[in-house]
Amino acid sequence: MPNQSTVWRSWHERFSVDLREAVQTAARTILIKAQKAGIEIPRELERKLSYRNDNEDDSVPDGRTVLERAKKITDYVSRIIFPAFSLDRGDGCEIHENAYWNLQTYLGLRERLAANEGARSYIHESTRDRTPLGHAHRSHIRDLSIEQTREMYRQAIRHLIDEIAETEEFFRAGIVAINITEADPFAGDRTGHEDEIIGTKENTEEYAYQWATVQLVGNAVPIVLDARPVRKGETRLEIVEDLLDSAEELVHVDNVLMDREFDSQHVLEMISQRGLSYVVPKRMQTSEKAQAKRLLQRDQDRYETDRKLHLGKNEWHETTLIYRRKEDSEHDDHRQYSVFMTNRGSGHLTEYGYRWEIESGYKSIKRFMAATTLKHFGLRFFYFAFACLLYSI
Repeated sequence: MPNQSTVWRSWHERFSVDLREAVQTAARTILIKAQKAGIEIPRELERKLSYRNDNEDDSVPDGRTVLERAKKITDYVSRIIFPAFSLDRGDGCEIHENAYWNLQTYLGLRERLAANEGARSYIHESTRDRTPLGHAHRSHIRDLSIEQTREMYRQAIRHLIDEIAETEEFFRAGIVAINITEADPFAGDRTGHEDEIIGTKENTEEYAYQWATVQLVGNAVPIVLDARPVRKGETRLEIVEDLLDSAEELVHVDNVLMDREFDSQHVLEMISQRGLSYVVPKRMQTSEKAQAKRLLQRDQDRYETDRKLHLGKNEWHETTLIYRRKEDSEHDDHRQYSVFMTNRGSGHLTEYGYRWEIESGYKSIKRFMAATTLKHFGLRFFYFAFACLLYSI
């Protein structure tokens, strides 16, 4: 049996990226099958092992550099975020409220650190006379409602926008991307939490918490303008309306980019009614597949056509379908083509590439999240929202 050092070295230095992903997938499948068979398993999947991308720089900053960067970020966070957050504890508390936000920042800047472990090490790095214990920190965060967290988040983003409002990058704002991300798959007991720990977007046997965000993309400052949890039964229309309401209160919005899970005609109509443009890939149905096959026979790379989407009661949404052949596609049939919908012509299609910024952003955001095994929905969402703030800063 190899020791821990050998396993670590093999995982990080010998295993390829594909092999690591295969091992993680196999382990997750075993846990799910074991749970269904009634075998006792961990209440939550172990967090993913972190490893460098093979193309990344191998240099690792030394301890002093890390501390200097952390202090700079912490100072900025204390000036921008702390004034917007409140635990509403009343007067006479021995531990200053900012100590809790300092601890949360500390947890986020040290990847995947849990409250108890982080609170113990924070004592030695903090200059405060009194710092929160891990269980006290979690208890206060759990007392915050989802709406309280969201309102404090919006206020903090307003402070951040006021700070950067005069920069050239902010003046280029106007394109936002809306998407939903998942936490690591959950393999524990969901009893009593079925509306919060919902199925994954890939329609597998796994379950996960889901969070939705709206983020500035393109040549603008990459700020997560708002974040919200996704509960069972909520429609994509409700989610997009909610996030766009927040975004338009904060910045000028021109164009909305979304994934194909938001290709509902009612979502598109709502965006058009706001006077905004959109670019959304469409899930290919029978008619789109037939058209793609005809394009393939003609060896045609691109095709546009107008389409009316039925809204009900003799009402229609007018959109443009753009078929585009993928470069270097692995397929040799109609799957070489993607279909996009837009209400402002094909010129906006080039902007869709900006949407991938939100995907890469999620990877960074999750690195800023404090670790927990608790199923408390409010605590989980607070950790995600605070990570979004750290990413935006």
